[in-house]
Amino acid sequence: MRLLIRQGRFIDPVGGIGGVMDILLENGRVAVIGSNVEPDGAEVIEASGLIVSAGLVDMHVHLRDPGFSYKETIETGRAAAAAGGFTAVACMPNTRPVCDDPEVVLYILEKAITPGTRVLPIGALTINEDGEKLTDAAALRQAGVAALSDDGMPVQNANVMRDGLMKAARQSLTVLSHCEDRDLVKNYAVNEGQVSRALGIHGRPAIAEELMVMRDAMLAEETGAPVHICHVSTARSVAIIRSYKHKGVPITCETCPQYFTLTEEEIQKQGTMARVNPPLRTKADVEGIIAGLRDGTIDAIATDHAPHAVEEKAKPLEDAPSGMVGLETALGVTLTALYHTGKLTLSDILRKMTVNPASILRSPYGRLAIGNPADVVIFDPDEVWQVEPEQFLSMGRNTPFGGRRLKGKVKYTIVDGQIVYRG
Repeated sequence: MRLLIRQGRFIDPVGGIGGVMDILLENGRVAVIGSNVEPDGAEVIEASGLIVSAGLVDMHVHLRDPGFSYKETIETGRAAAAAGGFTAVACMPNTRPVCDDPEVVLYILEKAITPGTRVLPIGALTINEDGEKLTDAAALRQAGVAALSDDGMPVQNANVMRDGLMKAARQSLTVLSHCEDRDLVKNYAVNEGQVSRALGIHGRPAIAEELMVMRDAMLAEETGAPVHICHVSTARSVAIIRSYKHKGVPITCETCPQYFTLTEEEIQKQGTMARVNPPLRTKADVEGIIAGLRDGTIDAIATDHAPHAVEEKAKPLEDAPSGMVGLETALGVTLTALYHTGKLTLSDILRKMTVNPASILRSPYGRLAIGNPADVVIFDPDEVWQVEPEQFLSMGRNTPFGGRRLKGKVKYTIVDGQIVYRG
């Protein structure tokens, strides 16, 4: 199969290549990047005025299958990912059964074998995510996991985490860590602060995240094993990670669009739609997250896509599950909040949504270069559109961005040289 993308504005944040170019995709690979490329029978996409980039890579999603297919299936999650410009997504292991066994890994891979967004399973760090006994990292690696994590169930025991980091490193796997002290956060719904006091409920203190970030940074320094901090939400977490990076410690991190656009006050406006773990924080934290994105402390922008059923999110604030969907809004929210405000360049944003997450996961995706997989996103950075959750391809409708007007829209998503989404 041959596909020619003609006269798009190509952005390669690694090689610094840019400008209006033609890109020929052939047999699932990038064949030519140049000017005046002849189609020679290839299907042609006229991309004049559009941005052409490596397909987006989301290193943190919840596809809910196996066990929770009433919230999302691998099929609907992949469709939502393609609509958002994502050509590869890494799915967290908190399914039922937990992805702590090669059989579950193979189940996920088989479900995602049809053409569409690539699915990179993440294996559990501990059996059943109970934080006590480590999984067989070698067996999970052989089955095809991209990383290890107990996301959603932070590993409380420092000795278990230390051993897990070292064993994962021996298998060339990165540990993705959800940093919250469970004893401090319990199942509280909101940030501890002004809003929790106004509502008269317990909150999740920022220090619960920051203590665990510091612990895992120190463990990475001591062991030399890489650690990745998931969904950073506080300014002090950014400062801790920045200081350890300056020392050369193998630590990386991500944040999500909600943490550089929304504050805890959103809870008072939208209730459970704004409930997420870690919680939305303060204006000062939002500013700290943006500073970390600007100076490179924060390596990646992920979604933490977490679909829930409508009836679950309809429960009272303290009883409803945490999480929001993000695959179909992430690029638009990010472009609106960071690019169109002059805070980050397109190249900077794409680096954090393509090659950086792919590199952390040690995957071959996220870079559009000759000979590489033909995974591409084509988007209009200036097209204005309104978020309509009822139109999502995801089964989840739980977003705090419903009704918002965003600037930046996906037009085509291409995986392995095949068009899997047309906007």
